Amino acid sequence: MAGRIHTNERQRELFIKKSTRVARSYLNRAKALPGLPDATNPFFDALEDVYIELKDLSEGESKYKKSIGTLCVMVPSELIYAAKARPVRLCSGSYTAYSIGDDYIPRDACPLVKAVMGFGQIQALPAFDQCSLIVAPVTCDCKKKLAGALETVKNIVPVHVPPLKREDADIEIFLRELYRLVPILEEETGEKITARSLAEGICIVGKAQYEMSRFLKYRKHDPALVQGTHVMAVMNAYSYMPAERWTTCMHRLNLEMESRLQKQQFVGKAKQPRILVTGSPIAFPNIKIPLLIEEMGGILAADETCMGERGLYDPVSVIDPGFDGMMRAFASRYTKPCTCPVFVDNSQRIYRIKQMVREHKVQGIVYHVLRGCLVYDYEYQIMEEEFGKMDIPIIRVESDYNEEDVEQLRIRIEAFIELIKLKEYAKHKKGRR
Repeated sequence: MAGRIHTNERQRELFIKKSTRVARSYLNRAKALPGLPDATNPFFDALEDVYIELKDLSEGESKYKKSIGTLCVMVPSELIYAAKARPVRLCSGSYTAYSIGDDYIPRDACPLVKAVMGFGQIQALPAFDQCSLIVAPVTCDCKKKLAGALETVKNIVPVHVPPLKREDADIEIFLRELYRLVPILEEETGEKITARSLAEGICIVGKAQYEMSRFLKYRKHDPALVQGTHVMAVMNAYSYMPAERWTTCMHRLNLEMESRLQKQQFVGKAKQPRILVTGSPIAFPNIKIPLLIEEMGGILAADETCMGERGLYDPVSVIDPGFDGMMRAFASRYTKPCTCPVFVDNSQRIYRIKQMVREHKVQGIVYHVLRGCLVYDYEYQIMEEEFGKMDIPIIRVESDYNEEDVEQLRIRIEAFIELIKLKEYAKHKKGRR
């Protein structure tokens, strides 16, 4: 395809060897954490199929003949399912792809954008290459320019996201973008999107959201029933699994969580520091932050990231079951409750994280910033101020996709966890007086 770099077979083999080695290393570290639920195996298998076995996602699939790539959680997956296609989230944490994209993207751009560009330049990830179309919401400057750069290697549809979401006029802007997307999806898939198919798409995603809401009740338990790193793997797998299959697997995981609860089978200790991660996306294979938190003695009790529970947090609320009514419901659901800092007013995000701190009994917050991710970095100061008022410790950790900063991150996260332990000990001691 025009615009793609020319690599010989030897270069491609070296790329694949390094990429799969790093992915396998992270996958093995995640599985090595104690208390891995048996029901998480299909989710880990999905990540292994994509990043290690390099399988074609359409293999064994007869229902969905087209894969539509997405570059943000703000793309309504219900709309893609309505077109009889499967959405594939292409936000990757691959350092190997990042290193290739680094030659095409400015130095200070975020690694996620560089990784996507890297996969666009070398045919080494079937999950990317088999997508016949990519839908790219313009949520930041880097993604705006990425959409233009990827046009040389892939059919891509930029989607404008309004900076405001308070007024009906703001939602109308996004609604027009979704209406513009409908004929493009129809032409790509050869399927007509109707009110009935929209309702079917809502039902498909709604079932996944229901199982997720059930799972969150178990995740809130203290002591913990499941490691947060395992949860991040489950949520990352949603990017590559058809929603129906993910829902079935999630139902089994919920049954196992219920069994663990009845048997009092915990993976965490009563006084284990409970951490919430928020900030920039944590995309597989780059799961070093969750791993370090739990390898250093903490428990990742909650996450407020777009690769975590945010994508399935709010179901679509349909008031008018007609075509336009459902399209308006999409426009509303994918903007109003969204806590992405791309919006001008982000007080809603602070409210949501405070809510999660209370519900998940969080004792400390790790604020993750991917180097070059300005929209999230901009928010840190207000986060520090707000949670300082609640006496909740917060630490900003800036990272890249490479391995060079792991030891520095390990030291800082370990010290942060010890700080929480000392704080809780002092609080307990004071309470006994």
